Amino acid sequence: MRKLGAIEAGGTKFVCGIGTEDGQILERASFPTETPEITMQNVVSFFEGKGIEALGIGSFGPIDPIPGSPTYGYITTTPKPHWGQFDIVGHMKQHFPVPMSFDTDVNGAALGEYTWGAARGLDSCMYITVGTGIGAGAVVDGKMLHGLSHPEMGHILVRRHPEDTFEGFCPYHGDCLEGMAAGPAIEKRWQVKGSELTPDHPAWEMEAYYLAQALMSYVLILSPQKIIMGGGVMKQEQLFPLIRQKLQKLLNGYVQHPSLQENLDQYIVSPGLGDNAGLCGAIALAKLALEGEEGAAVV
Repeated sequence: MRKLGAIEAGGTKFVCGIGTEDGQILERASFPTETPEITMQNVVSFFEGKGIEALGIGSFGPIDPIPGSPTYGYITTTPKPHWGQFDIVGHMKQHFPVPMSFDTDVNGAALGEYTWGAARGLDSCMYITVGTGIGAGAVVDGKMLHGLSHPEMGHILVRRHPEDTFEGFCPYHGDCLEGMAAGPAIEKRWQVKGSELTPDHPAWEMEAYYLAQALMSYVLILSPQKIIMGGGVMKQEQLFPLIRQKLQKLLNGYVQHPSLQENLDQYIVSPGLGDNAGLCGAIALAKLALEGEEGAAVV
C-alpha cells in the first residue's frame, strides 16, 4: 500500500494527512495558519518519517498552478499577511523529493468529489466553498479547470439585494460575491456570527439571493453536471432549498434539463465526502502526481 501525503492549506488552518490511492485517510492533523515559518515547520514535522511517495497540495489563493511558470507552486497575491509570494511547493521539495501536484483547495475538493464523492461517475462538476472566503473549482472532462491561471469564481459581480446597504468587505472589489456573501460579510453586516443567527433570520434569504445569482452564471457558462456546496456557511442547511428556489426562478426555464427542474435537490448538494472533501482532494492531487497523468500540475 503506497502512502500519499496531502495538505489542505487553508487561510485559517492547515490540515495534513496520509492517505491511500483509493481515498482512505489513514492519519490527519491540523495546525493554525500562522506565519509560513511556524506553519510550515509543523507541516514538515508531520510528514517526516512517514514514507510518503507523493504529495498533493490544495491551497488557498490566489496561487500559480501552471507548470513552467516562473512562480509555479507559489501562493501569490493573497491578502493573507506574510503569505504573499510564498513558494510552498519549493519549500516542501526541499524536505521531500517526491512527485507533487499543486492546485487551489477548491479545485482539489472538486477533484476529490469527482473521484470519490458526490460527482463520482460524472464527467464534470463544480465545488464551491462558502466560508471565510468564497472560492470555486471545476472538473471538466475529468480535468481540473485552468486557463491563464485558475478560476476565481468567488469574485464575480452580483446584483445588490434591494434591501442591502452593506458596502462589501472584499479588499480588492468591495461588493463582489465574496465581499457580499462570505462569512465575514454576514458577520459584519449583522454584527453577529452567522452561526448565531436563527434559521429564519432574513440574513439567509439575502445570502441565498447572492449565491443563486452566482450559480446561475456558473450554470450558463460551464454547465456542470453537479454543483457541490461546502464550507462553514453552507452548514446552514436551510440555505440549500432557498438557493435552489431562487436559481430556478432566475433561470426562468431558459435551460431545459431535468436536473434544473424536477431534480434540483440532487443537482445542488452538500459534499459527498463531508468535511473531508478538501483533504481527500489533496489525496487525489497526490494520486495524479504519482501517476504522472497528462495535464496534472506535476513536478
